[in-house]
Amino acid sequence: MSTSLLTFAKGGVHPQESKEIAEHLAIEKMPLPEEFEIPLLQHFGAPCQPLAKKKDRVEEGDLIGQAQGLGANVHASVTGTVTDIGTSKGPVSLSVPSITIARDLEAPDKVYSPSDWKGLTSQELLQKIKDAGIVGIGGAGFPAHVKLAPPPGTKVDKLVLNGAECEPYLTTDHRVMLEKPEEVIEGTKILLRVLGISEGHIGVEANKKDAIEVLRKALEKQNLEGLKITVDALQVKYPQGSEKQLIESVTGRKVPGGGLPFDVGVIVQNIGTTKAIYDAVVLNKPLYEKVVTISGRGIARPANLQVRVGTRISDIVRYLGGTKPDLAKIVMGGPMMGFAVSTLDIPVTKTVSGVLFLTRDEIDDSPYGPCIRCGWCLEACPMGLSPNEIGLYVEAGRSADTAQFGVFDCFECGSCSFVCPSKRPLVQFIRLAKQKAKR
Repeated sequence: MSTSLLTFAKGGVHPQESKEIAEHLAIEKMPLPEEFEIPLLQHFGAPCQPLAKKKDRVEEGDLIGQAQGLGANVHASVTGTVTDIGTSKGPVSLSVPSITIARDLEAPDKVYSPSDWKGLTSQELLQKIKDAGIVGIGGAGFPAHVKLAPPPGTKVDKLVLNGAECEPYLTTDHRVMLEKPEEVIEGTKILLRVLGISEGHIGVEANKKDAIEVLRKALEKQNLEGLKITVDALQVKYPQGSEKQLIESVTGRKVPGGGLPFDVGVIVQNIGTTKAIYDAVVLNKPLYEKVVTISGRGIARPANLQVRVGTRISDIVRYLGGTKPDLAKIVMGGPMMGFAVSTLDIPVTKTVSGVLFLTRDEIDDSPYGPCIRCGWCLEACPMGLSPNEIGLYVEAGRSADTAQFGVFDCFECGSCSFVCPSKRPLVQFIRLAKQKAKR
């Protein structure tokens, strides 16, 4: 592989990509189902305060959930009538508060017209992003308006857009970069204006050569007005898309343990988030629909679907022709960091990047054994931690003592579990250790 490709120094793995299933499928707009179940917790922080009541009529794009403290607003995905204020199942937590809307079958889709944003101040742009409920689409759903307002005294000089999409199977960012390059670049300009800086980098893994070429051609046609925006080709290595690893790859800067990107003068945003910021600022459109990869060999028809938030997975499966007989596991997210689910009655949220329908041949469900002290997990860990020791301490009932091994610096990428010859569930051990240590 060419040495000109950027990457991080420590650890990383090379799982089978399986992107060929969906990477050539253009974004397809899914027809609207008759009912939407919209969670009021789709972000890092506290659930939103519901603003709608049962039997209320709401219009597409209406604010129906007000952010409380650290959070992000939630909007109606369709025009219709509120039929329930209850709870919804989620892939991680057992249930979250939600609003169910029965769609008005006669209501037309809302039409958004572009407006000029160039005369707006950074604070006015930030307010638009906040009002639209933008969160980190590719991760834990951290509110974008908070991330874009680092603490006073912080010196930020670089913006890095995460177009790595290093998780196997997932192809949403790839398709957005291919099909909406102008919007991605305009969103980059908006982000640079908000941050008051001039240097932006779009990091894209080299397995998306077509996206790199399309973005670079789109940049050549742009009047950047003094801005420096580059498209940087990254080596194909997981977890290239993790914030700290991406920052090291693109800028050479290393975020210290326990630190945040702004500690080294960098802000990172996902490609999908950047497109959503374009929509919020240019079109005045809140975040209530997104592109989701539906992949795996257990679904009748894979797709990159543009779906409204609140669409149930069961509706997606029905639209794509159902599942295949050899379906063995359903995963929300990617296979490395996603969560297996046991039901299709889960709604799509702002942070769902993909839903995978995996057959027996695509998973490994063999039982795990004892640690054999091979050290492979130490070599694979991009944070330089000791996953083996954390696992052993958890099994010994000493989760509270795992901080010495850097458990809180782990971002649960799954590289350790991937390389373990004993198939030990190291990520699950680490999650359990964090929970117990916090208590």
